[in-house]
Amino acid sequence: MAASAPKESYPDRQLPPDVIEERLAALYTALGRRPEAGKPLRITGIGAGAWGSCFVAMLQQMYGNRPDLVDVRIWRRAGKVVSKETISALLQVINSQEAVLRRLRNSSVYLKYVSGRLGDRELTADEILTDGLCLNLPTSPLCPLKVVTNLEEAVYDSDILINGLPSTETRKVFERIAAILKASCNPDALPVVISLSKGVETRMEPHPHVVTPTRIIHEVTGIPLNRILYLGGPNIAAEVWRGEYATARLCGTGKPLRTALALFLRNSNFVCWNNSDVITHEVMGGLKNAYSIGMGIITAATNNSATSKAVYFSNAAAEMVFVTRLLSERPEDLQGPLLADTYVTFLKGRNAWYGERLGRGEFHPRDGDVVPGKGLIQGVSAVHAFCELLSNEQVKVFDKVTQEDVCPIHVLPTLRMIKTVLDSTGDMVTAAARFHAEMKDASATDPAKRLRTRDMYCAMLTQLPGQVAEEQDDDEDDLEYKITSLSMRTRTLSETQVNPTVQALSSPSSRSSLRKESLQAAGDKATAV
Repeated sequence: MAASAPKESYPDRQLPPDVIEERLAALYTALGRRPEAGKPLRITGIGAGAWGSCFVAMLQQMYGNRPDLVDVRIWRRAGKVVSKETISALLQVINSQEAVLRRLRNSSVYLKYVSGRLGDRELTADEILTDGLCLNLPTSPLCPLKVVTNLEEAVYDSDILINGLPSTETRKVFERIAAILKASCNPDALPVVISLSKGVETRMEPHPHVVTPTRIIHEVTGIPLNRILYLGGPNIAAEVWRGEYATARLCGTGKPLRTALALFLRNSNFVCWNNSDVITHEVMGGLKNAYSIGMGIITAATNNSATSKAVYFSNAAAEMVFVTRLLSERPEDLQGPLLADTYVTFLKGRNAWYGERLGRGEFHPRDGDVVPGKGLIQGVSAVHAFCELLSNEQVKVFDKVTQEDVCPIHVLPTLRMIKTVLDSTGDMVTAAARFHAEMKDASATDPAKRLRTRDMYCAMLTQLPGQVAEEQDDDEDDLEYKITSLSMRTRTLSETQVNPTVQALSSPSSRSSLRKESLQAAGDKATAV
């Protein structure tokens, strides 16, 4: 009796044909259109980092048996040559996994890796990705993928774009995508975008504000915000790929679309819920990367002390909640996937890994924030962005310890300490020891006594210039927001509007008044500049 062929080291996520048809029917209904005869739903991943590649590969597994109904592809830049050392490491992984070895041999591509290992030919990152080998997931071979290196070809006629780019690359690439869409796409049929990107941009003009990846995409492409969603959760790409149970939230302002998409993304080990609070989830995605660097530093400075790491987690979580309360009008609590995403990133994410290497003196900030085999350490840019925003004199909060109005950064000692380490030019081991000592001082005051978490919202910090969120009654479990353009105004701001102070207010009517004044101030300044 012949032995059965070895299985790949990842689960079979293939969906039954009837389930595919049911999900597609629900999705087309949410999109408000009918499927076109002979045209499959086209899903294109933009960027081939670890999580972006894993996410697209899961979709390929789920829907790849019906290419007539769903076409899945991924775009990455062409021409990145893979080093001989990397090919050697990949070949060891291939040879250690019999199913992968047989697949590559049977498709007549195995020998090119041997030739690459010997230096007889060059291999590029896009070429090996077609075989399921991702540079940022070197020990976790994926399924074969359809890889496109021409951005126009990748984007053209796509129904769904998956943004797997770092936040620092999102604007540049989506500016190119905007030009492609303008030239080739029906304005009434713009694609839906699911952004996996975590991080923020900071701008000081015409008023201090952060721009999250979903808003970057909206700003440069003109795709409506209700068609741009954010997906985040406690997901380590390699573990999710090999079948570890995982959850995530798909956040968007349109309930029918996010509900249908969340169902469309579910598979045997990946459960996707839906939520309306985009801002909190995106901001928290950037914050947890920033604070994860500090967790790594503490790990190194204390030789992995569980107690010290728990104290750090307590301080960091308090500060993260404070920042989200400042930036989001009706923020989600730090629980569920938000808390779990923070936990797993602190525990095993690349930012914590990077912070630990800094603390042990193995890396130095001057070496840059791109690490071979790990990719971009997004927490570095996030630390600088949040510190710049929260140091701005136009925004004040009440410090319960000093009883004074101060910039938010003054009540965030942990974030300040992380930036100090990243700005350091000296010995990293010494900097990590100082970080630990200063954490003790910062912990002398209970964060609950230092940080207010109610009535904190400052609207201008997350509103794009010329736009404002209208308040709307709660729809049971949903909080929907409409984005409307502000009418032109000619009057200038008073001094109190230019420097709004977030204060504790005693009544609901007073809190509502403050929100309206903050929104008015943001809009007036945007039109006055």
